[in-house]
Amino acid sequence: MLGAWCIVVLLCLAQIISTMDRGMLSLVVDPVRHDLSITDMQIALLQGVAFSVFYVLAGVALGLVTDVVSRKWLLIAGISVWSAATLATGLAENFTQMFVARLLIGTGEAVMAPCAITLIADLFPAKRRGKAMALYMFGSMIAFGLGTLLTGYVLEAAPEVRSMRWVA
Repeated sequence: MLGAWCIVVLLCLAQIISTMDRGMLSLVVDPVRHDLSITDMQIALLQGVAFSVFYVLAGVALGLVTDVVSRKWLLIAGISVWSAATLATGLAENFTQMFVARLLIGTGEAVMAPCAITLIADLFPAKRRGKAMALYMFGSMIAFGLGTLLTGYVLEAAPEVRSMRWVA
């Protein structure tokens, strides 16, 4: 049972990273807008459509795939895709590159919930599943605070980014 709890802790940590990753763009809107010379509408597309539509669409499809392939390998693939896409957002030089990267983040992160929930269901009997699921879901909630704190710290530590925040 200790091994099962270790997996839940790892899933919780992955959920924390996933949730932080998707929300950080909202904290650096001005530097991104300035750096990529994009409009408010394009920022809205990056924060909304690029991520959420593909997260939902891919989530439904990946939920079906989760039932027929190795969950472990699907989760590894999803984490790899969203990690590479997160790196790509930092390297994006224009709106199109950023949009595609955000789309891939949404697609990669859509793997997390179906894989985690079914893995937890496989690891724990029904009577013990509630605590494990609560720990996994805790990752989403703690990530909002951690993500904001971490992004604020990075902005304070990076003088060139901090000075860009004030350029409209």
